[in-house]
Amino acid sequence: MLFSSIPGHKEVKDKIINAVKTNHLAHALLFHGPEGSPNLKMALALATYLHCENPGDQDACGVCPSCQKMAKLVHPDINFSFPLPGEGKDKEEEDEKKKVDFLASFRSFALSTPYGSVSDWIYLNDFEKKQLNISKSAARQIIKTLSLKSFEGGYKIMVIWSPEFMHINAANALLKILEEPAEKTIFLLVTSHPEQLLTTILSRTQKVMIRAFSDEEIMDHLVNEKFCSREVATQIAPLADGNMREAYRMIDQVEDENTALIRDWFRVCYSIQVNEMMAFVENFSGKDKEAQKSLLLSAINVIREVLLDKSQLFELMRSAESDRDFIHKLGVNVLDEDKLAKIYELINRASYYLERNANAKILFADLSFSIARILKPLQTAS
Repeated sequence: MLFSSIPGHKEVKDKIINAVKTNHLAHALLFHGPEGSPNLKMALALATYLHCENPGDQDACGVCPSCQKMAKLVHPDINFSFPLPGEGKDKEEEDEKKKVDFLASFRSFALSTPYGSVSDWIYLNDFEKKQLNISKSAARQIIKTLSLKSFEGGYKIMVIWSPEFMHINAANALLKILEEPAEKTIFLLVTSHPEQLLTTILSRTQKVMIRAFSDEEIMDHLVNEKFCSREVATQIAPLADGNMREAYRMIDQVEDENTALIRDWFRVCYSIQVNEMMAFVENFSGKDKEAQKSLLLSAINVIREVLLDKSQLFELMRSAESDRDFIHKLGVNVLDEDKLAKIYELINRASYYLERNANAKILFADLSFSIARILKPLQTAS
């Protein structure tokens, strides 16, 4: 895992590398950033740089034996701790025959889904309906592992992913080693929810803020890696809103005609063409769940663009030029701020219920008629 594999974020990379070069690298770092940011990749890139036998000015060499091991996350001096299902009581000894080795699973997860969330980790391992934590026994294993000498004579690195799942007893057990680790021992904590960490853990780490990706970084990355065309990347980037995980998820779902679909849907809702509205309901509900979520994201993006257009904040608009006329007319002729707020709330709520497996046909039918009432309220007798 190299710094060069992370799109953009030059300012963070330079700061980290400079800390290594000047010997000012803290022994416990907390990489925190929003979901879909490169917080895990940045931590692993630092680990690769520290283990590299021929580090350069900007990155690890990528070719030495240590870098090749880090490319597969099998370097003997990098260790991982991550949330696993709890067992109720913390056991001193585990039945090795029954113990599932999740380390290989986590390595695969970190390499193939570096922008993944805890939800992805749960889905990958079928942990649904199981409470995850980093137990006290896991903390004891961390202490035991770091008490051993380095296998290759360099840094011993412990990556703790999602430390907010750390049991309070586990956190307390790690306080001393976090504050006074052995020489050349580095803790790399990675989280998207630093506010959920215990204060005692936070106070013993140096924070490394990892920002969300810019639209340009997402677009360039998707195109350079040949994930999609420039046209599709231009539409995906604003919908992803800095979240590379969402961008990856939408690659196969978001097509160039998404905004056109929303435009036509709004039009039939405005004119209350019931048959056409139900045709859209059938169309939307027939798509898979990820495509449905992408459609709702497109609708939310249209609302955002209308607000920006009405406020004349054109420099902040992300929509394609071909969609600007529709967006402008929607704001001038149909939607005032009150209606925009109401429709946004409806779409946001629909997205919430869709995520929780609501019936798609009922959801989109209700949403369509609710939007119709807002777009063109029925006249009432005075």
